Amino acid sequence: MDKREIELMQKLMDAFGPSGFEREVNKHVKQEVKSFADEILTDRLGSVAFTLEGEGPKILLTGHTDEVGFIVSSITDEGFLTFNQLGGWWDQVLLAQKVTIRGKKGDHIGIIASKPPHILPQDERKKIVEKKDMFIDIGASSKEEVKEAGIRVGDAVVPWSPFSIIRDGKIAMGKAFDDRIGTFVIMEAMRRIKDEKIPHENKIIGAATVQEEVGLRGAQTIAQTVNPDVAIVLEVDIAGDVPGIKPQEAATKMGAGPGMITYDRSMIPNQEFKEFVMETAENIQIPLQLSQMAGGGTDAGRIHVNASGCPSVVITVPTRHIHSHVGLLSLEDTENAIKLVCLLYTSPSPRDLSTSRMPSSA
Repeated sequence: MDKREIELMQKLMDAFGPSGFEREVNKHVKQEVKSFADEILTDRLGSVAFTLEGEGPKILLTGHTDEVGFIVSSITDEGFLTFNQLGGWWDQVLLAQKVTIRGKKGDHIGIIASKPPHILPQDERKKIVEKKDMFIDIGASSKEEVKEAGIRVGDAVVPWSPFSIIRDGKIAMGKAFDDRIGTFVIMEAMRRIKDEKIPHENKIIGAATVQEEVGLRGAQTIAQTVNPDVAIVLEVDIAGDVPGIKPQEAATKMGAGPGMITYDRSMIPNQEFKEFVMETAENIQIPLQLSQMAGGGTDAGRIHVNASGCPSVVITVPTRHIHSHVGLLSLEDTENAIKLVCLLYTSPSPRDLSTSRMPSSA
């Protein structure tokens, strides 16, 4: 990837945007797609769609821009913040982690803390500290100091985790890969189609959707807005190449190619469409990992049941440690995902692929 692409990736990942607070991220998206999009629109929930015009079927590609985060639920008399979660968090990944709180007067750094183990009875030390017993410490000593800082109940909180590139430029590290990497893939694929003047018959609609982590809400509103014929959702996948994970629990590996989800709890992909993606990847010699996610879902869960139905698939970038402060992903996997998306719905493609086999029904 070139310098511009890495800088865009960093801009997206470092932006502040938990569920319901995606405005900053989607502002970046709108600014970036101006150079190639034929049309840009925003639905009333805040999802942003950008198009490349064509006479063929409407192809929707979505990546959600909300990240898992928190929302301030109360401020104690002593100046500590309690919180509720925005999206799913595992209690064990939270303690001693830095966070950014966005208040009325600006951003503040805090740390997630709890009662120290030194003063706990021996039996309690062995128990997992639950979120309900945690708080955020910004260094204040009273509710008045927090108020003076401009922090209120209802303010949003995200992990503090600056983006970086490691392993000689091969691996990206940071927050919000779930799922701004999907949005990044869509933007770069569409940019290449436009900049390289790759012919395409279809109307290609990219979308940065909101509030996925709290119920796939933006996916529903954007699908109702653009009413696509088919859809590709770009997502992360749980990279299973870490200690303790069995292949049947998470099949994809970081660095072994993009993935495709063959089943999750929200959607069974259109089978003809799935085969089309597999054949395309094989023809252009891009490794494609097949996986399942029995305990999760994606934007496709809402999109595939839009109107009379919308044949859908989910293409992924395998990512380690999702829903935590720091994730890891392969830039090579990301690049291959971009190439695959470029070729799925352009006609003719460099390898004479066309949209003639595009499924028109489930």
